[in-house]
Amino acid sequence: MNSDKIISPIWKLIISVLICETTGIVSALIANTSMNSWFNTLNKPSWNPPAFLFGPVWTILYLLMGISLWLIWKSAAPKPEKNSAIRLFSLQLFLNFWWSIIFFKFHSAVFALVEITLMLILILLTIINFSKLSKPAAWLLVPYIAWVSFATILNYTIWVLNK
Repeated sequence: MNSDKIISPIWKLIISVLICETTGIVSALIANTSMNSWFNTLNKPSWNPPAFLFGPVWTILYLLMGISLWLIWKSAAPKPEKNSAIRLFSLQLFLNFWWSIIFFKFHSAVFALVEITLMLILILLTIINFSKLSKPAAWLLVPYIAWVSFATILNYTIWVLNK
């Protein structure tokens, strides 16, 4: 049976948002970002955002990502194109999951930089693919790629300041 016919659009929305939000929550719990004394010892640029900002920003970004995924999942786009776009989304979300763990748990700014750079490329490819199927789905990922671009520059700067 076709899952597009079995699962109602509202359940697709709930599942899509839960997948994205859960990815962030589990990654943060594994990385132990809130209790990370190592990060507090690092040299950071003056423009490093305050710690309290990250939770709300990521919560909103994961919500937007979930809605974006939902728009693609529920779309009437041809199955091969839709599946390809969802695979790209899944790959970038997989990298998103690992970044905090690599940076905060394994204390590796350089490997996190390589990883976030790959994630940035995959987000861009996801936006391009999503735009072919749903312009709103693609636009919902623009704040995400903007934040990850900023995070990439921040990651790079922290790595340079702490070599």
